[in-house]
Order: sequence, then C-alpha cells, then structure tokens
Amino acid sequence: MKILYFTDTHIRATNPKNRLDNFFETLKIKINEVAEISIKENVDFVLHGGDLFDRPDTSISIVTEFAKIFQKFQAPIYIVSGNHDIFGHNYKTLNRTMLGLLDSFNLIKLVNDKKIILEKDGIKVQLTSNPFVAGMDAEANRYRYIVSERNPDVNYQIHMTHGFLTDRPFLKNVPHTLISDLLDTEADITLCGHYHFGFKTQKIEGKYFINPGALVRISNSISEINRKPKVVILELTDHIDVREIYLKTAPKGDIVLDRGEIERHKFKQAKIYEFKEIIDSTTKQNYLTVYDILNEIATNESIEDDVRNEAVSRIEKQQKRGAEFY
Repeated sequence: MKILYFTDTHIRATNPKNRLDNFFETLKIKINEVAEISIKENVDFVLHGGDLFDRPDTSISIVTEFAKIFQKFQAPIYIVSGNHDIFGHNYKTLNRTMLGLLDSFNLIKLVNDKKIILEKDGIKVQLTSNPFVAGMDAEANRYRYIVSERNPDVNYQIHMTHGFLTDRPFLKNVPHTLISDLLDTEADITLCGHYHFGFKTQKIEGKYFINPGALVRISNSISEINRKPKVVILELTDHIDVREIYLKTAPKGDIVLDRGEIERHKFKQAKIYEFKEIIDSTTKQNYLTVYDILNEIATNESIEDDVRNEAVSRIEKQQKRGAEFY
C-alpha cells in the first residue's frame, strides 16, 4: 500500500504580504504537481493534514478552481480539519464551511472522529484523526494525539492530528505538544500539520512521527526562506518505508519571499513577546489565542459549559462578519 501525505495548503486568492509572486497561481501549480506525484507514484490513498483553505468561507470561485485540481487525483483524498478550515476554532461548524462542502460532494473525505479502514494488496490500515479544537495543545487535550487501543484486525494504525506537535521544546508561552509525551500511543504512524516549519521524521520505539511542513511558505523568516516544500510517501508492506519528495515547482525562498520585511518582522515579533510577557505577569495566562484564554478562565472560575459555549458562539458569529481570529 502506498500513501501520499501533505499538509497546510492554505488556499486563498490574495497574496500574503510577504510573498512577491502571484500566490494564487503558485498554489495551483504546486497542488497540480502533488497530483502528478500521486499518479506517478501510483499511490492508493492521499492524506491531508488540515488547513486546506486559509479561511472557512473561501469564495466559491476559488473553491471551484481548486476542486478541478483535486479531481485530477486518481486516489481518494482523506483530510483532518485544521484551525483555518473552521469558524471559531469549532470543528462542529464544518457544515457551514467550504471544506464541509467538498466533503458533502465526496471530493475530499473528512476523517474527523471516524475510524476508517483502508485496504490494498493484503495490507489493512486503520485511519483515525482528531481535528483542531480550541486548546488543542493544553495538557488536558493530549489524548487527542494518542491512539489508546490496538486494533488486532489491521496491520498498521495511522493517526492524523492538526496541532502544534514538535520534536523539541518551543517557546514557553506557546502551547505545544512534544513527541516525547506521546510514546505510549498505539499508532504506528502519527501525522501532523499546523506547525509550518515541520520537523525531521522521527522514528522512536518503532513508531513514526511525521510533519513535512506546510506546502506553502507565508512567513519571511530565514528558516522559511531556506525551507523547500515537500510531500511524504509512505509505503506499507511488511515494514514501513518513508520517503520525502521535494516539489520541483516550488520557487526558491529568496525569490518569492520579501527579505526586506525580515527586520520589521523581527521588530514586530519582539513587540508581540513583550506584550505577552506583560499579560503573563499580570494575568498568569500562558496562552496565545482568545480561545485558550476563554477556556482557562472558564476552568478557573468554574463557569458552566453552556456559558463558555455561548461565548465561543458569539466569537464565531463575529468572525463570520469578517473579524480574524486565527
């Protein structure tokens, strides 16, 4: 069985301010190449790690353009929803999103909260996922990264998540989850997205942890300039083989990313961290998003779930009117 995995395509029509090219056209070229790779490699299934779109309400004209490209894939595509695919960090809003629309047409299949069996050439794989939720990387949500039971009827278990999984400690004020905290998972392969830089594939105690990084580069950091987008090929026989394929159509970072913005970017980042330190010292909160703060306050103050849910609902409504919360 052959599987192609890629993540964080962030489909959008407008150019991120750090991009010098026509981002929309570059996206089409890249995803067309991914389709070509999937056909050339004769893969049986395609997996996507979330953030298919940059907004849950991406315009119909843009979705139509990319739906035509996804129709070129000759293997079924399965996806876990990311934070950009949903309203208000609530995956239950998927029925009102463009990703939900593609799922309803069976063009791209949502795995969220499902257990799917993939089978080819005598190999059976259990595919599960946990979509992005508010507070995804809080310790209480660590179970979302973990498969707790072994299925004796399959050869392999693959689990997809969309959260900040990393191979090493990150900034103390940025919620994240370490691979070392997940070693008791029963998944043979854990696939992740969200963290755009990705990390080198880790094999620990026979288990694989994989994030190839986002298919697109939006920030203008030196790391992003030097990073080249890629996809991962998983070949499952009596053992697991992992290969990386770099996109030939991805332009060099110093050609498409505005290096002149880097110093201003560093200044802005410094101000953000300075502001966060002020928040930390006054409120003892260590979270970046309004959803994390809302969850922490609700917990500390023993606020009932229906009150918290109403707050989230109001945030969702505000976001739908155009406010950016992600």
